[in-house]
Amino acid sequence: VQLQASGGGLVQAGGSLRLACVASGLQFNDYVLGWFRQAPGKEREFVAYISWSGNSAVYTDSVKGRFTISRDNAKNTVYLQMSNLKPEDTAVYSCAADRSGIGRHTAKLYNFWGQGTQVTVSS
Repeated sequence: VQLQASGGGLVQAGGSLRLACVASGLQFNDYVLGWFRQAPGKEREFVAYISWSGNSAVYTDSVKGRFTISRDNAKNTVYLQMSNLKPEDTAVYSCAADRSGIGRHTAKLYNFWGQGTQVTVSS
């Protein structure tokens, strides 16, 4: 199983980025997909997750209204559209896949992880 994240970069505050995570080696639509992030010196934190069908999504409070998670099961891809970025959004963003669906906000319950992509927001 592989999860390959891309789309990170350097952006000014207020800007936008779209992250993508392509999965292979698994039955993609059997997995809840999540995005997590880890800033230097901080614990990894939950950002968002999306249901198997894509009909429901949950976000951490700090990104509500700014980030949108979506998935394309035909392309085995999950996206994170990030808008109105803030310096505090700077982190390595990783995608993860959860077969049971109980992982949700809890990183250790996810089965598979991507390598992460760096997002840096300058003030």
